[in-house]
Amino acid sequence: MDGAGGRNEREVAPPGVDITVAHSARVYDWWLGGTDNFAVDRAVGAAFAEAIPDIRTMARENRRFLDRVVDHLVREAGVRQFLDIGSGIPTSPNLHEVAQRTTADARVVYVDNDPIVLAHSRALIRDSGAGATEYIHADLRDPASILADPVLARTLDLGQPVALMLVAMLMLIADEDDPWGTSRELMDALPPGSYVVITHPGQDFDPAAMAKVVGAAGRGGMTLVPRDRAGVERFFADWELVEPGVVPVLAWRPDGPPPADPNAAYYWAGVARKPG
Repeated sequence: MDGAGGRNEREVAPPGVDITVAHSARVYDWWLGGTDNFAVDRAVGAAFAEAIPDIRTMARENRRFLDRVVDHLVREAGVRQFLDIGSGIPTSPNLHEVAQRTTADARVVYVDNDPIVLAHSRALIRDSGAGATEYIHADLRDPASILADPVLARTLDLGQPVALMLVAMLMLIADEDDPWGTSRELMDALPPGSYVVITHPGQDFDPAAMAKVVGAAGRGGMTLVPRDRAGVERFFADWELVEPGVVPVLAWRPDGPPPADPNAAYYWAGVARKPG
């Protein structure tokens, strides 16, 4: 066993997968009970869970936020196009399923840089009538390659509003690599009336626990940068924040009664609309 409740160590990776370095999509997969992960991912995930025992619940709450916000954007904002950066290993209901159950003409482009995500996502790419689901293999740190990919141009109409989804992604870029500029390059390419959706681990929820998970990520070869609320708000730049603004993920338009402890999941969440 691998020491993290995992499988035998005779693991064989698909081409292009480095099983000595943890990947956020595979760590997240392990937290959610999936099997598309390796020993290094499980070790990092277990170290996170040691520092933050409720990390699996937090991951699920982040996923529930995604479902809520997509439903809001389709039903209330009239969005029909989504660019999901760092989509991760598909977990049902997927973004396109949430969108297309309300409007069959929703068009979704997923972006990730892990070959395992690519293999799973290819199974999702199918004729969906008026809508479409496509995948781009690319890295958030190279936004120009995402914007130049022909899949994007043939799937999304950048003359019409697009929802840019950056859910639990921007923490993977260090400050010195300018995540604010990286996200802004994508935001600038979208027309007025578009939306950006962000969740981000919050440094200010429990600084001591966050310091431990940052160390665990580093030992697994991952960059992880939790940020405080002001740092997360900065990503939205001059776009118009949708109520209730940047808040704990549990407090962003909950389906039922307000949570008893909105700070129980250590993510900041927000949605903003491009003016004009």
